[in-house]
Amino acid sequence: MNHTDCVVIGAGQAGLAMSRCLTDRGVDHVVIERGRVAERWRSERWDSLRLLTPNWQSRLPGFCYDGPDPDGYMSMPEVVDYFERYAASFSAPVRSGVAVQSLRRDGSRFLVGTSMGDWRARVVIVATGHSDTPRVPDVASRFPRDITHVVPTEYRRPELLPEGGVLIVGASSTGIQLADELQRAGRAATIAVGQHLRMPRAYRGRDILWWLDRMGLFGETVDQVYDLEVSREQPSLQLVGHPDHITLDLLGLRARGVRVVGRLLDACDGVARFDDDLVATTAAADFKLASLLSRIDRFIAREGIDAVPAAPFEPHCLCFIEAETSLPLEDAGICSVIWATGFKRRYPWLQVPVLDDYGEIRHSGGITSEPGLYALGLHFMRRRNSAFIDGVGDDARALAEHVTSYLAGRTAAVA
Repeated sequence: MNHTDCVVIGAGQAGLAMSRCLTDRGVDHVVIERGRVAERWRSERWDSLRLLTPNWQSRLPGFCYDGPDPDGYMSMPEVVDYFERYAASFSAPVRSGVAVQSLRRDGSRFLVGTSMGDWRARVVIVATGHSDTPRVPDVASRFPRDITHVVPTEYRRPELLPEGGVLIVGASSTGIQLADELQRAGRAATIAVGQHLRMPRAYRGRDILWWLDRMGLFGETVDQVYDLEVSREQPSLQLVGHPDHITLDLLGLRARGVRVVGRLLDACDGVARFDDDLVATTAAADFKLASLLSRIDRFIAREGIDAVPAAPFEPHCLCFIEAETSLPLEDAGICSVIWATGFKRRYPWLQVPVLDDYGEIRHSGGITSEPGLYALGLHFMRRRNSAFIDGVGDDARALAEHVTSYLAGRTAAVA
């Protein structure tokens, strides 16, 4: 039996940020990782993927990007190297290749069962992150049996898919990037569009994320939004971290030959059926983008920032009036479907009563109702950027302070 004050589960951005904050506070702890440091960045990302955030925005507790291209976007090997250097910078106590098999209450402590023995600790921090298990809707079961189904964590590059056309379901950052890559590789690509957040890569001479960071939008807390659940359900931004800093959107995809259709409804008798909501969906995205750009304009004027003039806003919604609502899959040559439909969390090893009816951890800012049990790295956990490399550090600092007080007997964890 191994003993420590705190067990951190996961050695990705959340687990490492937490480890650094605990190290700074002198808390004895161990980080348990089923694979290697940054395992998901290594093995669950496609080959050409780059970060959507600029390199300067890769800020972690006690560490930041120090390379030659702060305005660029790290490739996946560069991301892995970044996290490895981060872990080495403070000798993070990571136990690699150790799978958590159970977590249960053991009196005033927790018992963490792993593939390499048990750990007993007063505190456990679940830092397995937001992007855990790809979500595949029930409609997938109604496609013809000869259709290949792929989730983004399995996709690597176009040539590894079966020959033929590809239907990409979902038009957030993952969906539009994969549609773009497949079309450039000569594949007939169709993208089914649901709710999305249209976003230019740059605006008025700066990366769009520079403005959002400068305005403090990413740091908005759960108490500063009108509807927290709506905010948590918002899709990821339609951005791509391309070396040429290009903007990627639905209109650009359609201009290059990608078929753009509405939300996928069904796939009956070999025919995929789509909602006729594409104009309404893109109009909503237009409105949100126009509102955001206006907010940036007002910020520039108020702060007296020297910026290039704003270009006229161009709505996209009316360009999709003729979108198809049905598509015979065989006639369209579609042989594969990529489900870019988001993620869900699974905790099959968690034997402490903190899960809600949807299998998510109930918490308040990462603090659960079980004294000593915490979560970290979830979407909009405390702030808009809680699940970002650049945002998890603030949450980790706050939880580390709470953990320190709890271990000293000065507070109890209450959600």
